[in-house]
Amino acid sequence: MGALGEQQAALAAKFEAVLPHLDERQRRLLLAAEARSIGHGGIRLVARAAGVREATVSLGVRELESGEAPLGRVRRVGGGRKRTVDLDPGLRPALLALVEPDVRGDPMSPLRWTTKSTRHLAGELTRQGHRISADTVADVLREEGFSLQGNAKTIEGRQHPDRDGQFRYINEQAKAHQVAGDPVISVDTKKKEIVGPYRNGGREWRPAGDPVRVSTHDFPDKDLGKAVPYGIYDLAADTGWVSVGTDHDTAAFAAESIRRWWKGRGRHDYPQARRLLITADAGGSNGYRTRAWKTELAALALETGLNITVCHFPPGTSKWNRIEHRLFSHITMNWRGRPLTSHDVIVQSIAATTTRTGLSVHAELDTSAYETGIRISHKQMEALPLDRHEWHGDWNYTL
Repeated sequence: MGALGEQQAALAAKFEAVLPHLDERQRRLLLAAEARSIGHGGIRLVARAAGVREATVSLGVRELESGEAPLGRVRRVGGGRKRTVDLDPGLRPALLALVEPDVRGDPMSPLRWTTKSTRHLAGELTRQGHRISADTVADVLREEGFSLQGNAKTIEGRQHPDRDGQFRYINEQAKAHQVAGDPVISVDTKKKEIVGPYRNGGREWRPAGDPVRVSTHDFPDKDLGKAVPYGIYDLAADTGWVSVGTDHDTAAFAAESIRRWWKGRGRHDYPQARRLLITADAGGSNGYRTRAWKTELAALALETGLNITVCHFPPGTSKWNRIEHRLFSHITMNWRGRPLTSHDVIVQSIAATTTRTGLSVHAELDTSAYETGIRISHKQMEALPLDRHEWHGDWNYTL
């Protein structure tokens, strides 16, 4: 909960304890006093905390500022104008019919394919004969338990029948390697970033009225191009290694990034290691169907003397790869709101990424060119020292 939410919760608790003991005008004036003490945005915050209309708080503010003497009387119980939803019993059901989820709502609803803002809802209800304002629509929706919500990424597509079995197999392989003192790394390519004075999502603290100026368009600069960050996350050590490429995201680039990690960090952290376990997504430059990936890893295994085992996550489950939420998410948060004006800025921003749990990240630039469209023949594949595991040999293999 943010600071604003905490303030609203504190006000709500205060109002719940005090307001029942006050008459109508006293309640209105108390809310007005609270709103004035908060300043800008106080009327809306107090209204939401007390569960009343903003107009009620505004009226109280005007009464306080008018300097009128106390009236010495209160409105009798039940007095005052009736609420629109009380005068029109068909209003609430009509509103709820408009905001029903698409799978249950009326397929002929005029709002089915438009943004269901309070203004659009109020307009459609008025067209149906229910006169109502956008503010009242918002009040009724909150009473009915509705809130503004975005999309939630939870649908993974059609699940493979061995999905959970593969997760368990990866877990077993990781435990066995870690118990033996062998490294376990999670690898993936982070989203490509355009380099230059372009907008980067998020905000950061700056002097008021002095935002960083960026380009009005996002067309890549021909000279600066894009950055291709390939990451290696060491599960046991909680360390990251990112190679920032300037060319293409190929299997050779992925393998070279792992090679650099091993020479620069892995062999020093695991001097006795004889095996390496890599967990990777099912697609991309390190996909399980990519022949060049296996060919490059075979060369790396020969060069390092390691038995390299790869376990792929099933298709459609890349979000479970540890590198996504242990490394990449922190990098994204670290450079939010900051234009990635050069490759050096990207490298330095990645290297400066840390967490309270001790994550440290090494980043370096890889300016090598990587050829695309390389084909590996059946004969070359048959010559590889490739040992497919009994359980899903397409996803799990050792080189």
